[in-house]
Amino acid sequence: MTVTSRRAAAGALAAYSGVVIALTMLKAFFRIGYLWDPANQMRRGVSLVPFSDLVEAKSWFGPLFGYGGNIAFFVPVGVLAFILFERARRPVLTATLFGAGFSLLIEVSQYVFGLGYSDIDDFLMNTLGAFIGAKIAQWFGPRLHKVWIGLAYGVVFLFISLVLAGESFGDPEKIKQV
Repeated sequence: MTVTSRRAAAGALAAYSGVVIALTMLKAFFRIGYLWDPANQMRRGVSLVPFSDLVEAKSWFGPLFGYGGNIAFFVPVGVLAFILFERARRPVLTATLFGAGFSLLIEVSQYVFGLGYSDIDDFLMNTLGAFIGAKIAQWFGPRLHKVWIGLAYGVVFLFISLVLAGESFGDPEKIKQV
């Protein structure tokens, strides 16, 4: 990988990580349509019992959405970390550990700063997502590195656009309290 490609991968990972941080810890400070109420985001909580959502859930959708969303959310982290650490002795392990460390940092920060709910399941699913992303990058090899990097920058651009659009998406009159 060239120095330019490494810089592009590092930039994409940093930018995408910013999106992850914004969507996990900073939702009290911005809005995308009416997906969440910023007033409800300043809270502190912790769940250290793995997979308790499966037992306590009132429907199958909540855990499926939560677990699947966390996995999908960290697949790009694993892909980009693999690209960045491809020369490491064990790049899949290195990328997975990077994802686990990043997730742990988020979960601890959410608790310390009262900016979200710290959950062992989030950590586990995020780590699994990073592993899956690293394996995807390994399977497809260097020929798709530029595609992954471009997609990451595209997601960042889309996120920024949605944040700038703010409340213009959605109709507050159609919100149903659950």
